[in-house]
Amino acid sequence: MSNTKIITTTKLSEPEIHNIYDLATGTWQYIVADPSTLHAIIIDSVLDFDPTTRSISTQTADSLLTLIAVHNYTIDKILETHIHADHLTAASYLQNRLAEKQGFRSRIGIGKRITQVQELFAKRYGIARAEWEGVFDDLFEDDQEFEVGEMVVKVLHLPGHTPDHVGYVVGDNVFCGDSVFHPSIGTARCDFPGGDESQLYHSARKLLQMPEHMRIYTGHDYLSDERDTPIPWLSVRDHKEQNPWLGPGVSQQDFVAKRQERDNTLKEPRLLYESLQVNMRAGRMPGGERTLHLPIKAGGEEW
Repeated sequence: MSNTKIITTTKLSEPEIHNIYDLATGTWQYIVADPSTLHAIIIDSVLDFDPTTRSISTQTADSLLTLIAVHNYTIDKILETHIHADHLTAASYLQNRLAEKQGFRSRIGIGKRITQVQELFAKRYGIARAEWEGVFDDLFEDDQEFEVGEMVVKVLHLPGHTPDHVGYVVGDNVFCGDSVFHPSIGTARCDFPGGDESQLYHSARKLLQMPEHMRIYTGHDYLSDERDTPIPWLSVRDHKEQNPWLGPGVSQQDFVAKRQERDNTLKEPRLLYESLQVNMRAGRMPGGERTLHLPIKAGGEEW
């Protein structure tokens, strides 16, 4: 059984949106296409990684390439909302494979504050500057707009989960990454380096101030006994009415306290260290012997 679920939604005068769910990491990936020119973008792609065997595979990314080929899309940009801590990005792999077909390299884009995050993790994991500097082709300014075919894409700064986090607005759709989640989950966590509960509160409020018909496409969905079908989006109105973390009576103080209490119970993401070290390189593998660093917790003991 495949771990990938693909749903396609389209609306008159709107982009065609393919929602591709990766069951292994609970990640929503998106291909957003201009139906008139067939130019498109990819948002938050996944590279498969097995931590038991420490092996990488490309089944999920290859499913995106198949979808792109079937629809005859030209991918202009491969976008990241932030450096993910729970899955590896397939951005570099996709860039290389697409270049073979398209004759040019799709540009990998992310928010401009990524350099601050790269500096932090480069120091933490001992990664040479040559391995990460300049790996992203586009560093977007806040509220920057760019065209893909006849679509206009706007960049929103949505800090909180991470300081570099951005979302992308296309028509009546906003791809918010790890900020607002399904109401049964609420929002993303804020306990990563640079995370900030107050900033996430304001980012969520920014999203909910949009017109109520706007669709908020999320970066993750996590299934449970109560809900076994992943949902890629809900409207602004849906979140106002259904999301208990973001209701009109929830103050910033309430949100911060609730988020901190919840985050104190969460475990580290399963692929935390692998994800950060690969994703700060835009999905490129480490040079030389392809080695990643794994911090060890020894409880203060000397051995």
